[in-house]
Amino acid sequence: MYKDILFPFDGSDGAADVLHHAAEIVNWADGTIRLLYVADTTEVSTTRVGGDVVDGLVEQGEEILEAATATLDTLDADYSTDVVQGVPAQTIVDYAERYGHDVIVMPTQGRTGMSRYLLGSVTEKVVRLSETPVLTARMQPDEKLAYPYQRLLVPTDGSSAAENAAVHALDLAATLDAAVHVLSVVDTGPHGPDVPLKSLTAAAEDVASEAVDTVANAAQRRGVDDVHTHVEYGSPDAKILEYVESEDVDAVVMGTTGRRGVERILLGSVTEKTVRSAPVPVVTVHETHETGTSV
Repeated sequence: MYKDILFPFDGSDGAADVLHHAAEIVNWADGTIRLLYVADTTEVSTTRVGGDVVDGLVEQGEEILEAATATLDTLDADYSTDVVQGVPAQTIVDYAERYGHDVIVMPTQGRTGMSRYLLGSVTEKVVRLSETPVLTARMQPDEKLAYPYQRLLVPTDGSSAAENAAVHALDLAATLDAAVHVLSVVDTGPHGPDVPLKSLTAAAEDVASEAVDTVANAAQRRGVDDVHTHVEYGSPDAKILEYVESEDVDAVVMGTTGRRGVERILLGSVTEKTVRSAPVPVVTVHETHETGTSV
């Protein structure tokens, strides 16, 4: 399913670590990785050498990608490279759409500090803007991400964006023969999780139950048999992280929504918080991404 990966690479620890995971994905899928370095046009980078004008960031990018290709050679992964100039986030988004990549893979944090593509800057903007699915991951020391994923978590609130992401998750599960865990969280808000369940509105519970049932029924129609549905109560982002840990989830698939350029993240900041904090890869799917069908 992820045969054509776009991997924006900046040479940071986080990018180098996640590159191994991207190589596992394309090797399993018999696919290819396009390594992309964006020479940031908002930075002063040109200098004159002799009679020639040289862009130092372009040259730096070529050197950084050369080091990355050496890694991919050792992993026996198929790849190509490109160095382009532009504003990083928008350039990455436009590049993925122009060349029809299946997914963009990016790190959220390096082992020894902040990656240049850390959330809050380029990665966050790509997640918000990209109509191409984005797989974000962060590596901890001595940690290895598993692929193919065996257990996928699909949080849903019943919105069109969540259902669109669920279609993507079910297609991925069918490809990988993975189990699907569907989770909807009734947000208890400022009252906290200790408020008696009877104080929660029946309507909120009904929406949550209907949301997970909708995805489960769609899974059955697609031949995905190993499906687990759960309705929890509490803070949505906290419950998602708890579920990842308790059920040994391999990856989370979530939706983003809104108009290009001004959109906010689905469920307020829940997707954003999950991308920042999850110890496993998170695939974010834009509401406008064409899944080919609906749940």
